[in-house]
Amino acid sequence: MPIPANQERAALPGSVGLLLALPALLFAVITWQVVADGPLVRLDERLSRVLVNPDRCSEILADLGDIQVAAPVLAVALGYVAVRRHRAGADRWWLPSAASALLLALVPALVVPLKELTDRPGTPAVPPGTGYYPSGHTATAVVAYGCATLLLLPWLRTALARHALITLCVALVLGASYGLVRRGYHWPLDVVASWCLCAVLLSALWLFVRAAVTTPGRSQPPGP
Repeated sequence: MPIPANQERAALPGSVGLLLALPALLFAVITWQVVADGPLVRLDERLSRVLVNPDRCSEILADLGDIQVAAPVLAVALGYVAVRRHRAGADRWWLPSAASALLLALVPALVVPLKELTDRPGTPAVPPGTGYYPSGHTATAVVAYGCATLLLLPWLRTALARHALITLCVALVLGASYGLVRRGYHWPLDVVASWCLCAVLLSALWLFVRAAVTTPGRSQPPGP
């Protein structure tokens, strides 16, 4: 028997909440290992020695996580979605774009205190210093390209276009992550931790916007 739509909507946040717990737990475990200098950190350092090989390609890929590169990409996507929602007569047409922009702006406020708390030194490929965990460039890439993808997906008409957009988003995030590790700007765990943190942030954004732009019993233009 089909599940009523209202029951399906009620069950969805609980299901997503369970999924949110997995990256949150993994992030907590990694952070604990970094602070305690646990065995996972020693494995991470050995892996880094194998992967690090600074070259021009890794430098270019790492730049995908620069705010100067990622923010304009997100701004174009947010502007497009805001215009489409406004033309469609959506209530709070500005909300998804505003929430996504705010989330990107909050990334430093979340990452910088964690860097100070963990005080992790950098790889041998960078000048001596601390504050490399988690990776701010990775977080910027995941949030910027992830938000753009979440907001654009509902406006794409074909499955092929949606799959292409998701593939592009994954390629940009993985490219930036690989470049950061390959160039030696970050340890692999710095990058993985940012993936976990941003998975929680993007899922929370999706739930918030989905609840905010949906009015029960009324047809709405597409939302995330």
